[in-house]
Amino acid sequence: MTRLRTFLGSMAGRLFVILLLGMMAAAVGVTLLAEAHRRQDFERQNLARIADRLQGFVNLLDANPELRSRLLAVGGANVREVKGAFRVGEADTGLMQILAEREGSVAGARVRATSFRACLPPFPEFLPPPERTSAPPPARRRDAGYLPPRCRLVELELGDGTPLKLALQYPSVARSGSFAFDPLFLSLLALAIAALAYAVARIACAPLQRLADAATELGQDLQREPLPVAGPREVRRAAEAFNAMQQRLQRHLGERTQMLAAITHDLQTPLTRLRLRLENVADVPLRERLVNDLAAMQALIREGLELARSAESAEQRVALDLDSLLQSVAEDAAEAGHEVVFGQGCGAVLLLRPLAMHRLFSNLVDNAVKYAQSARIDARVRDGQVEVCIRDHGPGLAADELEAVFTPFLRLETSRSRQTGGAGLGLTIARTLAEKNGARLVLRAPSDGGGGLEAVVTWRTPAWSVPRR
Repeated sequence: MTRLRTFLGSMAGRLFVILLLGMMAAAVGVTLLAEAHRRQDFERQNLARIADRLQGFVNLLDANPELRSRLLAVGGANVREVKGAFRVGEADTGLMQILAEREGSVAGARVRATSFRACLPPFPEFLPPPERTSAPPPARRRDAGYLPPRCRLVELELGDGTPLKLALQYPSVARSGSFAFDPLFLSLLALAIAALAYAVARIACAPLQRLADAATELGQDLQREPLPVAGPREVRRAAEAFNAMQQRLQRHLGERTQMLAAITHDLQTPLTRLRLRLENVADVPLRERLVNDLAAMQALIREGLELARSAESAEQRVALDLDSLLQSVAEDAAEAGHEVVFGQGCGAVLLLRPLAMHRLFSNLVDNAVKYAQSARIDARVRDGQVEVCIRDHGPGLAADELEAVFTPFLRLETSRSRQTGGAGLGLTIARTLAEKNGARLVLRAPSDGGGGLEAVVTWRTPAWSVPRR
């Protein structure tokens, strides 16, 4: 049910439903119209045959006046002379229109519905009359597959002006039931329409899906291969526009990185001269404050350049053992004198950029030890997702600050530490690196209530994983 709901919520699913309902309605409508047209043709042909019989009999009477009485006594095919009075009903306009188009005496004939007794031959006089009873005669059972015979009273004048009344019998004919469709035919039609609608929906939405996948990959890798320009004219135009946008983004980020690198390089010389001159300041407290400010300025420049480079990386993905990477990050931090341990491993091998991932987890570990002096790294596979958790036992963050700390140049020293180091770009760079490698970085409070903070990196796309052999 979840898959069906997901499919119907997609563009392909909605297009499939629209095509299915539209083509089914069109097929049913065309079938009904064809059935109605077929019935009309059948009725007209049947009336034409009845008119032929009537015209043949009337022409025979006109051509043989001396045999007229004997012909009327014998009658023709479903035609006989009417003697006596019978109840009449509405005029049969269909048969009258057909007779009016013909030549001879039948052209001016008047046809009306009458009792079926008028079409029955008279009973012989030696038969006893039927007994009259109060009970009504039993109703005749009608077969739903046939139209019962009908009787029409035809009034006309022969060629010599003799008036004539004839009883014309419509024979019973087979008719279709109320449900004129074959269930097997409907099932095959619905199956064929559903298959065609699904194929058309998938074909129509495939370029849109490729464009969406390319946009997702572009957010993770700006240096990805351009989108192939193929397909219909509209699809080619969309692919060309997407590739042009990718090129503009690459050029923009390249220019920005180059500009920051040039600024950083040009600032190194004056900053070095300024550092040498500050060493000659006689006031020791003033000299220390100025040197610290200069060091903060240099750190800010370096981290700004690192942030720009993190958004534009040409490093290729390789199959990386995640446990080995996390173990090396923990050992590097421990060698630097920090209390960092690697606890649980997950055994996952992922397609990642090694340098970017090392910088990502190093930033998270540095952030943890700066505010809590210790950290623990754990990796696990949960619900088909690879999750890396870096836990510290520091003062933690308020709920409204868990997302705000990812804002560039934003520092919350009052809630985390009394130190003022850092430029407020560490977590921003870490999230950028995570997104570039198909992961999601969030901060959260530990579920065990022990205090501190957890930085969790999650890979939610199984396509990034490589099975370990």
